[in-house]
Amino acid sequence: MAIETVAVIGAGTMGHALALVHALGGCRVALHDRDEAVLARAGGQIAAACETLIDAGALDPARAAVVQDAITMAPALSAAVSGADLVVEAVVETAEVKRAVFDEIDRHAPEQAIIASNTSYLDIFPLVPEVRQPRAAIAHWYTPPYIVDLVDLAPGPATRPETTEALRRLYAGFGKVPLMFDRLVPGYVANRLQAALNLECLRMIEEGWADAEDIDLSIRHGLVHRLAVQGHMRKMDFTGLEMVRNGIASRMYQPPENTGCSPVLERLIAAGRTGIRSGAGFFDYGDTAPDVLCRDRDLRLLQLKAQLRDIMEGQESD
Repeated sequence: MAIETVAVIGAGTMGHALALVHALGGCRVALHDRDEAVLARAGGQIAAACETLIDAGALDPARAAVVQDAITMAPALSAAVSGADLVVEAVVETAEVKRAVFDEIDRHAPEQAIIASNTSYLDIFPLVPEVRQPRAAIAHWYTPPYIVDLVDLAPGPATRPETTEALRRLYAGFGKVPLMFDRLVPGYVANRLQAALNLECLRMIEEGWADAEDIDLSIRHGLVHRLAVQGHMRKMDFTGLEMVRNGIASRMYQPPENTGCSPVLERLIAAGRTGIRSGAGFFDYGDTAPDVLCRDRDLRLLQLKAQLRDIMEGQESD
């Protein structure tokens, strides 16, 4: 089955970006959000992302116009999904909200449509109507998905193999990097690693061993270069597995317990320091607008991505 027409349900942080991903891939996209204000902002966010890609040399201006023209804002979910080959669900991580969305998709989407959820941790398959489950799967992305290429693909108990294979072919055709799972693994790989890193970083701050600046300095200058070039498992090979084994056997490191609460985060949130949208989190961002901060991040990511691609291509040719 060729996937040419896509509906994206939810136009927030991930939804508008996923609309752009599919339009960049050559699909016609209908973007829906039940919040009219969120949907109204989405067009400007998509245009800004295209401008960033243009400025980085990753998108031709003429093609950017075609890509944006391929995205239609759809105030009604029924209209968005009525002719869709693929419906991408990107609403909030709340089971009952997702259940209601899947029920409405079921009422209005074509029988053959694939339903793909961007959920990070939820098991969405019990929330999907039974008749839709053979053509339902998880396609989980990382922000910003128009730059970050990894997409996790996971089936449910009743998902047909051709469903996930159709998604794999689609996204590989976009130039993305699909990672195929044979079942739902909550958090997949990257999010599970990030969760462990979050706990350790917060523990170090809580215990007074290091501050946020120290931690980022250590990651940038001690980990990033090697992980970007080698990954972690190959890095262990270069370290030597005997040394890795000895480190584990010493029990010098004990993972922090996940208590479900972080005093550091609670203090920051209580002080209104919730991240870039509030102007501060672990760091102060002053009066710099969040959109400016995100644009700067995206330009740096695109520069790094281009350089890493050149490095890896050189390594593969050696």
